[in-house]
This record gives sequence, C-alpha cells and structure tokens, in this order.
Amino acid sequence: MNDKPMNPDGLSTEELTALAAIVEGTALVTGQEFFRSLAQNLAKGVGTRYAFVAEFAGHTRVRTLAFWFRDQIIDNTEWDLAGTPCEEVVRGNLCHHPMGVKDKFRDDKSLMEWGIESYLGVPLRDASGETLGYLAVFDEQPMPAEPRKLFTMRIFAARAAAELERMRYEKRLHASEERYRDLFEEAPIGYVQEDLESRFITANRRAIQILGLKPEEAAGTVGMSLVADTPENKRHVREVFRSIGQGTEAGCAVIELRRKDDGRPIWVQWHSRPEPSGQYTRTLIVDITDRVLMEQERTRFEQQNLYLQEEIKSVHNFEEIIGQSPALTAVLHNVRRVAATESTVLIAGETGTGKELIARAIHSNSRRKDKPLIKVNCATLPAGLVESELFGHEKGAFTGATARRLGRFELANGGTIFLDEIGELPADSQVKLLRVLQESEFDRVGGSAPIRVDVRVLAATNRDLVKAVRDKAFREDLYYRLSVFPLQLPPLRDRKDDIPPLALFLVNKFALRIGKRIDGIDKDTMRRLVAYAWPGNVRELENVIERAVILASGQKLEIGEDVLSVKVEPPAGHGQAATLEAMEKEHILTVLRQTGWVVGGATRRGQDTRTPPEYVTQSDEKAWHPPLWTRHFVTGATFRRLFVPWSQNPATPHPRLVQQKAQPLFDLHTKMPRTLTMARRSH
Repeated sequence: MNDKPMNPDGLSTEELTALAAIVEGTALVTGQEFFRSLAQNLAKGVGTRYAFVAEFAGHTRVRTLAFWFRDQIIDNTEWDLAGTPCEEVVRGNLCHHPMGVKDKFRDDKSLMEWGIESYLGVPLRDASGETLGYLAVFDEQPMPAEPRKLFTMRIFAARAAAELERMRYEKRLHASEERYRDLFEEAPIGYVQEDLESRFITANRRAIQILGLKPEEAAGTVGMSLVADTPENKRHVREVFRSIGQGTEAGCAVIELRRKDDGRPIWVQWHSRPEPSGQYTRTLIVDITDRVLMEQERTRFEQQNLYLQEEIKSVHNFEEIIGQSPALTAVLHNVRRVAATESTVLIAGETGTGKELIARAIHSNSRRKDKPLIKVNCATLPAGLVESELFGHEKGAFTGATARRLGRFELANGGTIFLDEIGELPADSQVKLLRVLQESEFDRVGGSAPIRVDVRVLAATNRDLVKAVRDKAFREDLYYRLSVFPLQLPPLRDRKDDIPPLALFLVNKFALRIGKRIDGIDKDTMRRLVAYAWPGNVRELENVIERAVILASGQKLEIGEDVLSVKVEPPAGHGQAATLEAMEKEHILTVLRQTGWVVGGATRRGQDTRTPPEYVTQSDEKAWHPPLWTRHFVTGATFRRLFVPWSQNPATPHPRLVQQKAQPLFDLHTKMPRTLTMARRSH
C-alpha cells in the first residue's frame, strides 16, 4: 500500500469536482454542523455509502461526531476500539482495507451485519501531533488498492482535526467561563463593568443587592446617579474619575451612595481599574455600611461621653429640689405625672427658678433615664452655627467644616434633649426644629439624606412666648408644638417657706466645698433672707450664700444689711441679745393683743355671743412658759400659719384640752423633719 499523499496536480477532473463539493459543503458551518456536512459530502465525494468522523473516548473507546449511513445522518454512537479496522489509528497510522473487511474483522458485528467489504481511515492529529480521533469511509464494494481519494481524505482530516481541537478549546473555555461566572455571580464583593460615563454594562448579583437594583435594571444604570450629593462624596468621585481619565487605577475610596429602591444611605469601598483599551472600567464594590454605622455610633458615644463629662464638671443640684411650699409641691406633682409620658414639656419661669433641675427631674423619672440628657442653651449658640450645633454638618459643608460633626439631636437619639432659652432661637432654625417635632427627622448642614431620630424634647424659657407669638417674634405653630404640657415655676418670693431649708442646704454645700465648719445661720440673717424679694430667685440666693460662706469667720453664718438691704421688724428686746424663747413669746403676745386676748369663742370683732369668749389674764401673760414645740418653727410666717392660741398656762392645762399631732416641721438644729405634738382647744 502506498501511504504517500498524491500530487494534487495529478488529480482528475472528477476528483477536483468532489474536492470542491466537499469544500463548499463545509465552508460556512462549524461545530456539529461542520462534522455532519463533512461526513455527508465526503461520502459522496469519495463514492462510498458510509462515512463518519469520530473521536477517542478514552484509550479504548470511540465516539462518533457525525455518521452518514447510506443516505442519511444517524444518531451518534460509541463502541470499543478493539477488534475494529481502525485499531491501528490509535497509533497514528493509516488504516486501509480495499476488500475482505467482513472476513478479517468477524468480531465487529456491525460491519458483518452491514456487509462491509472495504474500509479507509485517516487519523485526526492536533498541532502537537497528538491523535484526537479519525475520519473513515467504507462501503459494501471493494476499493482500489491505490486509493485515488487519499489526498482528499487527508486534507479534510486536517480540517476536521482543527475543528475538533477548536471545539474542545471552546468547551474548556465555556467550562472556565461557567466557573468564573459562578464566582462572579456568587462573590461576596460587588463587581461592576461600566463605561467612561459610569453607565453599567454588567453587574454581578452582589452589586445588584448592594445598590438596590433589579436584575433587569443593572445594564444601563448610571453609577453617578447613585452617589450621595455631599461635598465629601463629590470630592472623592472627582478624584476617582481623574485617575481613570489618566489611565491609572483609582485607589480604594469610601463613597456614600443611595440605594435605588428605597434611597437608604450605604457606604462602599470603591476600587476602579480601567481596561487597557480605555473604553470601560472594572469596579469592585465592598459594602462597609455596618462598619461605618458602628464607627458613627462609636463617635456619637465618644461625643456623648465628652459632653457628659463636661456636664459632670459643672455644678448641678441634680434632683436636689428643696422645699415643701404649696406652689412647689404642685409643680412637682405635675412633674411626676408628665415624666412617665413621651409628651413635649415647656418649662416657663423667671431666671434662676430651677428650670434645668425640673428638666432633669422629668428625664430621670422617665423611661429614657438610662439614655443621655443633652442640654442646649439656645441663647449662647453662635448666630451662624445654630443649625450646625443642633443638627450637625457634613465635612466640607462650609468653611472650617474639616470633619463630619454630629448635632445635639443625634447625640440625644433615644434620650432627651433640653432646649434652654428656646425663645432666643432664630426664626430660620425654628422651622427646622418644627420639622423635628412633627416628623422626627432632619438634615445635616450640607447633607441631602434625612436622618430619623427618637428624641423627647423639653424646652424652657424666661420669656413670655405668648407675647412673642403676638409680636411675630416666635412661630405660633412651634409654640403649640412645644407647649403640649406647660409647667410654670413659681419665683422664690412666692416660696417664703422654702427659703430657710434652701439656705441651710446651700450653707452646708459650700462649707463642705470650701472646708469650713458652719453650724447654722444667724437669726437676724434668716429673717433678712426670708424678707428679701430675690429678683434673681434661687440663683441669686445661691450666690449670696456662697459669698457669705467665703467671708464667714464664725460658726454662725451672718449676712449684713449692706448685702441684703431689706427692712426687717426688730425682735423684742432690741439692743440686747434675745433668746429664741423670748422672741417666740413676744410674737404670740402680739397676736393675743391683736385679738383682744380672746382665744376661744367670739372675738370682739365677730360680735357672736352664742359662744362665750375666754380670755388670757395678765397673770397668765406674766407666768407664760413657751411650749417646747414652738422651738422647732423656722420662721414667724410658718408660726403664724400653724399657730393655735393657747388659753391656759401649760403648767395647769385646761380639762377640755386634747392632744393632736402637728405637721412635720424643719428642725433648725438637726436639719431633719420632726413630728411635733401641740394642744388645741376641742369644741
């Protein structure tokens, strides 16, 4: 057998026609269609009724890629290579049997069944010389011993080998793409391919989730439309696109975005790399929202900590509300009732009446007591920075805004904010405060995304806000939002009974701080303190007591008339040291003289003779023994309020006298409430 290829110049016209038919039949198709067309046209061109293209399925089996059987393409099949005519093809040799095939290969039942007489097979080799499969034609009729179509067979065997190699490479590429596509789609990092105008070409599943897109919306979405409109973001984006425009990688930048579906803010690490062609970029997106929010929360806690440390450094009589006067008791009763609610409270009162103490009492008795109480004095805020202090600002929002700052409302989130001197708030800030009260949200200065907060608002003022509303100096709608539960604090001049315990409390407080021992307050000084009008209220009393403690040189606190210029009625025995008992006796005798010494029944003014009056005689006056319980009254005013006239000398009690417990009074000596017993006449 001649294994050399024939010279194409020696081909007959018939052979050239067959070759041209095969070329035309396979030129426009690839893949499986190519092999089907090749098997069909090869059988016709060579003049056989059977032709197939096969590849090796392992080392011992063969699988057809296309099989022309008599006059049609049939389904592919697979068989063992052993005992077949082309077993030698595995070793890369030509397989040619011009006749007697069915007699030589009796184990090949298919060839025996079909009555195959001749067989020609050519190996398919790749570029490296490895045998991939073979191309075979066979027929029931014998073939020439010197096959004239061998050259054609080898030409198309090379073409079939190239196509088979291409298909295998394509299959490997497809498998690789599938693996990378799985990695691409299931990666925990967002991948986006975008053009130079930030329009998305492709985006993986994680990127779609991060950005709040629908799968069908990904292609064509403009990335810049998702960037938050803040000065800091604009600067970062400009830097990124400047790097991309220069053909360099954009470093890892933290950018704030807005989800497309609900507008929620998200923070991502954005890393872009331009393709070598410069037509589009590949961008990695890492969601760091949780980390940024945790950092913001940590910053908020740090600022709260600093704020509370500053508050601790200042002097506060936290919940040290001293007094039992009816006016103050009524206020404290309302404080207890409103503290358990979430209502907004407007605390009104003159300066120095303790509005901040009332606000602290409301907060400490509320459900928010474990959260911060943030105090803001609206009168001390700089005119141009009111909104920044209350609501915070973004980095770069204005000159000097070198970093993001959290406002007082964000610091108070979950707790309470106390807006002192609310009447001094500028008109433009009143609008934003009204929005917070109505919608519980606000915008930072320079920010575009609303921030929701859960804050209880307590406000205080020493101004007449009703008059300010009439004068158009305060918004009417804001006033009604603030005054859900108004509290009016009484001035100290209306709380005369609270002045002695307040004064003693302040004396002990400042004496302990300064390191002095002061056992009490001089009686004349106490009268002067009670009689003074206190236009500055408790704050003025505090300042006067502190100054007096600093100047005190004895164990009793004394305040001269030069400090408290008030007219005080001198006690009995003026000019000599009067005892407390003598002062009490003089006061009671003064009351008896005013009533004409009538202590029971009708007075001379009443002219009611049905109950005979009883009198205290002059001998009773001379034999007067002041009762022990009178020593525990703090002031004459308190004594007058609780005084019950006596009709008998305590040494010889009247048989109709009975015992009754008095109200708790403040003991000047022990500084503790004491239950006293006093006698009154029974009718």
